[in-house]
Amino acid sequence: MNTNLPYELKIRHSIHTRFSEATYKLQRQDFQNQVIISIKSGIAAVAFYENFQLMDHKVFRAYMVRKKQGKSQIKHLKTKGKSRAGSRVRLQETLDFFENINERLQTYFEDKRVDLIAFGCSPTLFPYFFQSKKAAPFEKSDPRIFKIPVHIPSATLENLEKAYRSICQTKIWVDENNREFVMQFLEDSDNLGNKNQDEDW
Repeated sequence: MNTNLPYELKIRHSIHTRFSEATYKLQRQDFQNQVIISIKSGIAAVAFYENFQLMDHKVFRAYMVRKKQGKSQIKHLKTKGKSRAGSRVRLQETLDFFENINERLQTYFEDKRVDLIAFGCSPTLFPYFFQSKKAAPFEKSDPRIFKIPVHIPSATLENLEKAYRSICQTKIWVDENNREFVMQFLEDSDNLGNKNQDEDW
């Protein structure tokens, strides 16, 4: 089999596995508690998975978007500053929005061990999340943070579950020239796995 590939393969392994530098193999994590968070302007969703089963979730909504401009109050403040009563209401809604999110997240971290934090949030919203009056239960530099690599159009439970299913899969990107090699490799690996199962039986 030709192993001189002119193209570097891209592999994103499942969050259920861990790459071992000692054996150069992916090892399945037997038991993990995971928190997944998606925050957009005006809507956010959080969920807690225990041993890969959804145990709790919550969707948050807030009046944060200026209707005519379609722009969040946070972005407006950066350019125009505080103004009328409507702006003050939106600003207070924004502050309450992040406090409510962190309050729910704190219950997860207080009650259970959390092994992984799948996090999707615009950098514009970072200061409001991490500097909220109700403190976030983890730091921005927490090594457990896994940046969600897929686009979530809106932070609803349905979209959050789709994103979770995606990051639970191991995915391989390869060009057409190396497709045959990769398919053969996966077939050989599958046959080896089936053989080992037969031997264990």
